[in-house]
Amino acid sequence: MSGLFESLSGAKGLRAQGASEQNIAEFNAQVAEQRAEAELIRSGFGQMQQAKEAERIKSRLRAGIGAAGGAGSPVAIDLELEQTKELELENLLIGFEGEVLAQQAESQAVLDRLQGKLARQRGKSAARAANVQFGVQLATLGIAAGSGGKGGGTSGTGKTLLTGF
Repeated sequence: MSGLFESLSGAKGLRAQGASEQNIAEFNAQVAEQRAEAELIRSGFGQMQQAKEAERIKSRLRAGIGAAGGAGSPVAIDLELEQTKELELENLLIGFEGEVLAQQAESQAVLDRLQGKLARQRGKSAARAANVQFGVQLATLGIAAGSGGKGGGTSGTGKTLLTGF
C-alpha cells in the first residue's frame, strides 16, 4: 500500500531523482579523482623531462666554460651554481603546480560527493513533503465526503470511500 501511496503522491519520483543526482555526482567525483591522478603523473613526467634538459644545459655550460679556459675561476663556479639553482627551482615549480592541480581536483571530488549526498537528502525530504501533502489532501477529501460534501460516502464497513475524483 505504501508503494501505491508514494506513486500517487509523486514521492517515488522525487526519491529516484535524488538518487539519480547522487549517482551523477559520484561519477563526477570519480572523474575528478582520475584528473588528480593524471595531474600528478603529468607533473612527474614534466619533472623528469626538465631534469634531463637541466643536465644538458649544465653540460653545455661546463663545456662552454671549459672551452673558454675559465673552468676553475670563481665566476665560472658562481655561474654554474646559479644555473643549477634556477634549474632546480624550475623542477620544483613543475612538481608544485602538479600538486596544486591534483589537490584542486581532489577537492572537487569531495565537493561532488557532498553535493550528491545533499541531492539525495533533498529528494528524500521532498518525498516526505509530498507524502504529507497527499495525506492531507486525502484526509480533507475524506472529511468532505463524511460531511456530505463532494468526494464520496461510506461503504458498508463504515470506511469512507473516495469518489468523484
